[in-house]
Amino acid sequence: MIVDCAHYRDGRRQHEGAMPLEQAAAHCKLGGFVWLGVFEPGPEELTRVREVFGLHELAVEDARTFHLRPKAEQYEDGTELIILRTARYDDEREEIDTGEISIFLAEHFVITVRQGIASELHGARSRLESRPELLKTGSASTLWAIFDQVVDSYAPVVEELERDIEQIEATVFSGAVAPTQRIYSLRREATDFYRAVHPLLAVLGRRLQPGKSPPALLPYIRDVHDHLLLVNEEVSAQRDLLATVLEANIAVISVEQNKINLRQSATMERLTILASVFLPLSFVVGFFGQNFAWLVGHITSLTAFLVLTIAGMLLPCLMLYAWLRRRSRALPSPPTAETTSEVTHTLQRGSAAPME
Repeated sequence: MIVDCAHYRDGRRQHEGAMPLEQAAAHCKLGGFVWLGVFEPGPEELTRVREVFGLHELAVEDARTFHLRPKAEQYEDGTELIILRTARYDDEREEIDTGEISIFLAEHFVITVRQGIASELHGARSRLESRPELLKTGSASTLWAIFDQVVDSYAPVVEELERDIEQIEATVFSGAVAPTQRIYSLRREATDFYRAVHPLLAVLGRRLQPGKSPPALLPYIRDVHDHLLLVNEEVSAQRDLLATVLEANIAVISVEQNKINLRQSATMERLTILASVFLPLSFVVGFFGQNFAWLVGHITSLTAFLVLTIAGMLLPCLMLYAWLRRRSRALPSPPTAETTSEVTHTLQRGSAAPME
């Protein structure tokens, strides 16, 4: 869909409202340049734009594809294709919406193909029309207006990401466990945002090379480049911070798991003590609950009862002690300090000896 199409000459817009493609192509021969804005065009509409303005088929194919990184391509007919990625933060979903702008730049026309809801350019066009001294420099002035708006839109995204990271960071470093999925989600968004910001430095740096931009535009493009450098540094710091927060959150999870293990160990210890208390009673009850005639007939006094009870409890204990003592003798003894020192001294002498 064609959003707007205007002819600019001598720093002024020459008419109001959009114009058909054929009329726009005809105005390119009248001096100045034509800025055609298209939003999410279909294949047939892009093909028509290519035929009317004589665009390279590979450039049009690039405009149809959603790219992960900004880039710039120069074609033999003098047309330059510049692809930018836009970003906008959605407060309700707490996520970053991305878009893309493909710019076909030639001496007498500029065609912008927008993809995604975060790629609106009405503000850039209005800002440029309010600066006739920049419009007089030609079609390259549209790049400054678009770059300036795109980079300015990055700042709110950085601020919202910083706010989300601070919330997660406060949760983790307070000792509570933060949702790991949320941290991974923020890191993925920061990485995608970094892919949109960092390659744009090379695209903007190319416009600062001699002969690539009119001298009157260089200070403005350099200012946008400085703002982009700051955004790039902040996004890089956010990625590193999220990696640290993720490691800290894993450490907090480990601490919480250790606390659970300690509570389970304390519970098992109390249960073991209770079992140890009731074990002799269970033995006595079980032993004297047997209905053997010999056992029932011979326990006729308190002395016999005590002898059989104490002997029945001591005999298993003595047998267990003897088995543990024999097992401990069979195990190898730990090295003493003298043995360790001697082995270390031998290794040091061996390492100091020359190799054959």
